[in-house]
Amino acid sequence: METIDIKEMLDYFKSKISVIILMVALVGIIGGLYCFLIQKPEYKSSTTILLTTDNSTGVITYNDLNVNKNLVSTYSQIVKSKRVLNQVIEDLELDLTYNELTKKVDVSAVSDTELIRITVTDRDKVLAKKIANKTAKVFSDEIPEIYNVSNVSILDTAEIAKAPSNINIPKQSMIFILVGLVLGCGLVFMVYYFDRSIKSSEQIETKVGLPILGTIQEMKRGGK
Repeated sequence: METIDIKEMLDYFKSKISVIILMVALVGIIGGLYCFLIQKPEYKSSTTILLTTDNSTGVITYNDLNVNKNLVSTYSQIVKSKRVLNQVIEDLELDLTYNELTKKVDVSAVSDTELIRITVTDRDKVLAKKIANKTAKVFSDEIPEIYNVSNVSILDTAEIAKAPSNINIPKQSMIFILVGLVLGCGLVFMVYYFDRSIKSSEQIETKVGLPILGTIQEMKRGGK
């Protein structure tokens, strides 16, 4: 296996720095066009539901907390049920099917709490907010009929997102720069590795095994 001279390789990379910069610029331009012309912005709005207690004393016991925590998983599934989401579609007069809406709604339990977070993703930031709030409202209205208890309270209502959730220009720019850098360096390395031409007198000594007695400098036209 042919050994690689690190110093020689670094010198070669320095001589091809323009190729690397060109590759970084090319990937950056392609990435920019993708972000601004192809990638569609999506917005997220979230609302939070709190599981409360439903007893006559008004005192929350340790047993109540455990029951609520066990219900979080069940309630999360009910949020995305047809009973709830079909009512949301009807109330908001959405031009969506149940399957299309369920893909926009994400329900997650906040770890080790009695909180359920409902997050809606849509290209229309106003609509995302409306769907999130309506889903929480319909769910809180349906629970008393399903479980015959009123232990759900809307803690935080959804607000209109200020920025897209799927577009982060600084982060994406760094990714494009790194990708361009890797591709540029990879291309230069491949050319260097498979280039069999003699680049220096030291290479002749290494390949032939004989000492170099002298070299002839390149003569330029018009030079003295």
